Amino acid sequence: MSAFLSDDFLLNSETARRLYREHAEPQPILDYHTHLSAADIASDRRFNNLTETWLEGDHYKWRAMRAYGVQMPERYCSGTADSYEKFVAWARVVPSTLRNPLYHWTHLELQRYFGITELLNATTAPDIWKRANSVLQDGLSTREILRKFRVNLLCTTDDPVDDLSSHRRIHEASSVATLHGQRRKQGETDVMPTFRPDRALQIDHPEIFLPWLEKLRAASNIEICNLATLLEALRRRHDYFAELGCRASDHGLTHCYAKPCTEEVAARILAKVLEHKAISPDEHEGYASFLMLFFGHLDAEKGWVKQLHLGARRNLCTQASQTIGTDAGFDAIGDYPQGAALAAYLDLLQRKNSLPRIVLYNSNPADNYVFATVAGSFQPSQWTEERNTTLSTIQYGPAWWFLDQKDGISDQLNALSNVALLSRFIGMTTDSRSFMSFPRHEYFRRILCDLIGGEVERGELPNDDGLLGKLVEDICYRNAETYFNLGDVDEHLK
Repeated sequence: MSAFLSDDFLLNSETARRLYREHAEPQPILDYHTHLSAADIASDRRFNNLTETWLEGDHYKWRAMRAYGVQMPERYCSGTADSYEKFVAWARVVPSTLRNPLYHWTHLELQRYFGITELLNATTAPDIWKRANSVLQDGLSTREILRKFRVNLLCTTDDPVDDLSSHRRIHEASSVATLHGQRRKQGETDVMPTFRPDRALQIDHPEIFLPWLEKLRAASNIEICNLATLLEALRRRHDYFAELGCRASDHGLTHCYAKPCTEEVAARILAKVLEHKAISPDEHEGYASFLMLFFGHLDAEKGWVKQLHLGARRNLCTQASQTIGTDAGFDAIGDYPQGAALAAYLDLLQRKNSLPRIVLYNSNPADNYVFATVAGSFQPSQWTEERNTTLSTIQYGPAWWFLDQKDGISDQLNALSNVALLSRFIGMTTDSRSFMSFPRHEYFRRILCDLIGGEVERGELPNDDGLLGKLVEDICYRNAETYFNLGDVDEHLK
């Protein structure tokens, strides 16, 4: 019997253990999609206690606490309980999370950040609270966490109206001038913004769209009065993000928008919204489709990677949204039809020679093979009119959200292997709001090595360390570095 979270955790064969220790574990981290706070990194935030860094805004833990029952009031999740009360409440719930990935993540994080190997429960909570807080107060700040986990680069997620001042401060603090431009200081993390313009699509929610439009006017210094000026403002902000080193955009959508819509029609639809008139669902679909093609063109022009997070059904509980707020953990896997619209969107971009590199994230396990095969239908080939960086590969991205767990990760890896090339996969990203989530890269790497190692042991793959070692190293780091054009990452903002 193996001990819980031993050195061989999730590694069930000698080959898996060798692949992990010799090839996966030594790789640094490239976290190409996160929701971490650039302001926290810029200020090198020091957390006052474990709750601040571990429980604030963690929807995964909040959902588990709510599932625990009525004896766990909301005040311990998103509410007004003090930090220690919230931590003790979470400690009470942890023993009930057996077989939920939270049980693994909780104890893996306690080990990797604080050297704590005891199981967390109501009895051990007071001592663990004191020990973890002691480590935090002894200098485990945000930047020290990034150094500790050898995070070479991470990307934040930012609205076009953000001024990105924190990114400037981070660059100034982590770079040094050389004869050839700016270079990252050894051991420091490069932090890049990601352009996420989803608010621009939400004209069906004028209570959200119109106030956001005022912020875009101020950020772009353009008086937005019609579609032409909106597009110019968005282009100007896209250019500004590029100046700050941005290499990627991102969208979180229920499904792709791909209804043909001319600029003239889109302009009329936007004009209705600016005049405070209602629009139909079909009009919203057409306008959003036009704008998504526009964003695709912008990304292709700059050689950026576009990321599409598709299929989540968000904010299901009206009462919770009204009393707690949106994006507070009341979400689910969506069962929206995905394949036809996604294929149509990619096809529209490719027909205009404006297909950027795109990472597809799927939230529904039923759609694993849909996403993997759609991605495989839009790869560059000899028949492509222009073969350059704007027509690079479409990636079926890592397991996302509810699928970011052992079974979901394995299912994604197997689907990708069966219908595409695992060897070209760009690997794991945390998609996290917590600086405590970096051990999820280790979690992914152990699952990957166990999958490959098991097939070697069964004679399904050759026992060739040169072949397999390169495969593991590429997936864990090098493929993402190449895909996001990060070989020159230290030279942006010269």
